[in-house]
Amino acid sequence: MEFKKYQHIERIGSDEIDGLLVGECYVFPKIDGTNGCVWWDDNGVHAGSRNRELTLQEDNAGFLAWLIRDDGQPLRDLAERNPGKIVYGEWLVPHTLKVYRDTAWRQFYIFDVYDVENERYISYDEYKVVCEHAIDGGLPYIPLLEKVTNPTEKHLQMLVRRNRYLLQDGADCGEGIVIKRYDFENAWGHTVWGKIVRNEFKEENAKVFGAPSVVMQPLEAKIIATFVTPGRIAKIKAKMREAGPLGSRRIPELLGIAWHDLITEEMWAILKKHKRAVIDFGKLNQFCVKRVKELTPELFGGGENDR
Repeated sequence: MEFKKYQHIERIGSDEIDGLLVGECYVFPKIDGTNGCVWWDDNGVHAGSRNRELTLQEDNAGFLAWLIRDDGQPLRDLAERNPGKIVYGEWLVPHTLKVYRDTAWRQFYIFDVYDVENERYISYDEYKVVCEHAIDGGLPYIPLLEKVTNPTEKHLQMLVRRNRYLLQDGADCGEGIVIKRYDFENAWGHTVWGKIVRNEFKEENAKVFGAPSVVMQPLEAKIIATFVTPGRIAKIKAKMREAGPLGSRRIPELLGIAWHDLITEEMWAILKKHKRAVIDFGKLNQFCVKRVKELTPELFGGGENDR
C-alpha cells in the first residue's frame, strides 16, 4: 500500500460539508498533537505524518522511532492483523495546548481507520471494539463525546465547552470537536468531516459583534482575518520550535510557512466561501504578512526571543 494523506477537516458552515448535520452524527474531542498514520504491507510496518511517509532519518516528533520500539508493539500488531487498513490518529506531543495530563503525552490516540479496498472509513462502533480487544490491555482511541441526530450549531458549541478529554484537573476545555457522519457524502461525492475549534469560534463571535468597518475591508483582508488565526500561527510556531529556538532570525521562515499553509490548506475553502471572487494574491500576501506580525509581536520588536 501507499501513503494516503488524511483528509482536510472542514469548519462547520463550509459549503464543503453542507448537509453533514442532517442525520446521526458522532461528535469527538479534538486533541492538539500531530497527525500520524500506520499501515502494514509485505514490507512490514509503515508510518506517516499528515503529509508524507516517515523514515527514521525524517521522522515526525519521534513517532516512527516510538512505533518500532517495545512501546509501539500493540499498534504494530494491530496493523499486521489488519492489512489493507490505514490507522489514523493523533501522536500527542506538545504544541499549542500544554495542559494535558502528564500520563497522556507521547501516546498515539486512534481517531479513524480507513478501509483501502472498500474506499471507506470504518465506523467508530466497529474500530472501537477492535481497539478494546487488542493485546496488552487495548489501544488508546479518542472516545465518543456524544452521538446526536440533527445537531444544531448551538448544541455543538455547547459540546466544545464539554470537551475535557485528557486535560489536567482545573484546566479549561480542550481545542475543539470533530463531527462525523459515516453515511455522509458531500455534493462532490466525498466523505468529509466537520470541526469547531475553540479559538476560531471566539474570533467568529468577535467578528459578529465587531465594528461595522469590518465590512469595508478589502476581500483579501477578510480572507486573512478568517483563515490566519491565532491558533494557526501558534501551531506553526510550535512546529518550528521542534527544529530549534524561534527568534527574529527565523521571521522569513515563519512568514513563508504561514503563506504556504494558507494556500495549500485553505484555498479550496476560500474559493467556496467567496464564489466568483477576484483575488489579488499580491495584496493577499501583504495582508498575510501584516497579520503574522500582529500575532507575533515578540519576534518583530527587535532582538532574539526564543519563547
